[in-house]
Amino acid sequence: MRIEDFIKDKKSLAIIKKAEEFAKNFFEREGTHGFSHTERVLALCMHIGKKEGADLEVLALAALLHDIARPLESKGKIEDHAKEGAKIARRFLKGLGYEKTDQVAHAIEAHRFSKPPEPQTLEAKILSDADKLDAIGAIGIARVFMYSGEHGRSIEYSLKHFEEKILKLKDLMYTKTAKEMALERHKYVEEFIDRIRKEIEGEL
Repeated sequence: MRIEDFIKDKKSLAIIKKAEEFAKNFFEREGTHGFSHTERVLALCMHIGKKEGADLEVLALAALLHDIARPLESKGKIEDHAKEGAKIARRFLKGLGYEKTDQVAHAIEAHRFSKPPEPQTLEAKILSDADKLDAIGAIGIARVFMYSGEHGRSIEYSLKHFEEKILKLKDLMYTKTAKEMALERHKYVEEFIDRIRKEIEGEL
């Protein structure tokens, strides 16, 4: 995805580029929540945001900065990467004199489906949807097993995670566009789980 295909304003592109460079500094390595996840969430946000009529500048900045505090949470240094990430993003954007800092910060703080606050703006809802969509479908399957490999978990443990969390995500989408995308991705996960369980049992 090229951000220039969605945002044409040079001033907007300049601040988005600065945010991208800033965000990359927080990720020391790849993984289930590495910068590649951020890039996929950004791409989803742009596609969904364009269809839903969102402020793509705010959305792009929120997507790029939404997980900057995730490595700190993974290391046990903070409790909630969404709240801390919003604080960091707010300082960064205010330092640039950005006028829509509050909108970006709210979207970041509200992107986790499992913790408050609830997203109040269209941009916040789209970011939350995009983050959840990246946990479903082929990418979602890859991320579950990547995480399990990182933490020494079994295939059976991973399948339990699908049933307890991943298969519930399609019903938690806010926007019409994300709901449609989630249905297709959800179906793929269901087919995968059915297939792998048959292989485990030796039926296939």
